[in-house]
Amino acid sequence: METINQSEISAFSSLGIAPHLLETLTKYKYTTPTPIQSQAIPVAITGKDVVGIAQTGTGKTLAFGIPMIQRLYEMKGRGLVILPTRELALQVEEALRKIGAALNLRTAVVIGGASMRTQIIALSRDPHIIIATPGRLNDHLEQRNVSLSKIQIVVLDEADRMLDMGFAPQIQRIFHLLPKERQTMLFSATMPAEIMKMAAHHMQLPVRIEVAPQGTTADKVTQEIFVVQKEAKVRLVEKLLQEYNGTTLIFTRTKHGAKRLTDAIQDMGHTAAEIHSNRSLSQRREALDGFKSGKYRVLIATDIASRGIDVTGIELVLNFDLPTNTEDYVHRIGRTARAGAGGHAISFAMPDQRKDLRDIERLVKKTLPISPLPELPPARASHHIVQPEQRPRFFRNTRGVSRRPSTQAAPRHRRRSYNS
Repeated sequence: METINQSEISAFSSLGIAPHLLETLTKYKYTTPTPIQSQAIPVAITGKDVVGIAQTGTGKTLAFGIPMIQRLYEMKGRGLVILPTRELALQVEEALRKIGAALNLRTAVVIGGASMRTQIIALSRDPHIIIATPGRLNDHLEQRNVSLSKIQIVVLDEADRMLDMGFAPQIQRIFHLLPKERQTMLFSATMPAEIMKMAAHHMQLPVRIEVAPQGTTADKVTQEIFVVQKEAKVRLVEKLLQEYNGTTLIFTRTKHGAKRLTDAIQDMGHTAAEIHSNRSLSQRREALDGFKSGKYRVLIATDIASRGIDVTGIELVLNFDLPTNTEDYVHRIGRTARAGAGGHAISFAMPDQRKDLRDIERLVKKTLPISPLPELPPARASHHIVQPEQRPRFFRNTRGVSRRPSTQAAPRHRRRSYNS
């Protein structure tokens, strides 16, 4: 029989958590609540609306998940969690299902890129909690596959990212269909003014819990900047992958850049995978699972994944491109130094991006050290990542015959959409 340390249990038991959930927390070795959990759980258990602000990697999922599961079990109610990305939805569902397993918690994941039929079947089983991305949930609502009339608790996780991704109109439609009497919780690492306006409109006297100032990075993440010319970036990546031997997460600004960089890193002899909106859900899950298991040492991602990658032990986060939105810098580098561990973040800035660096420094409230460029390895043929506008007017086909790019429109059946 496993011996339970009573002092460790008391750390969670003082928060008002029910005994059956405390047993589950102990089973999974959740012993000490994080600051956001310590402050948010007692408030949320009482049914009050909550606005929670905490840096990435500090346990926000359990901060809303534990009180949500406990209250729904007591009320025999139903809940809804809305998130910006498919990966984040899957990870939140996994965490909630684990905590609620002893209570026979039923969940349904409603995300794009997955089978509508499978989701319809899951929704027909009257799940206790629906975990959804806004677009796909609206699809089901329009087709009358689901009703929100019984939802008593709704959570918006990473709400700022949802607004950045243009989900505001879809979120408004969802809220219009929710019961007026409900508990609402918002959680994120940053809370822009637009989010507070949404909170004021859709929440009733919310309790604001801020365990770290907006833009605060994890305590144990060290940060470093290299000012580097665009054409030398890939060579600097090769040099850094030689110096850092652990798992590495690299962020690019575009999905096409992620694809080209993945090819270049594979040519260097490293195992690498890419994750962005051009990849199918199954491809993205395989890449993320492979990164977690060690199959891939390097994962190259766009910002669509900056909030959805919860992998312990990432040694290095590398910003190959600075983020378009300054606040995404915090979320990117928050993929390392999670749950109290240490980690390092390196960012590449081109000489004309000094203003972008100053914006990041204002956000994180510190001066970021700029390191001198090391001696770079010689250029490979694959090192030059050709941008679309740089492609030559003439190129060679597979038979080696020079020809001009065809101006004839592609057949309709061969056209593809690459919308995110």
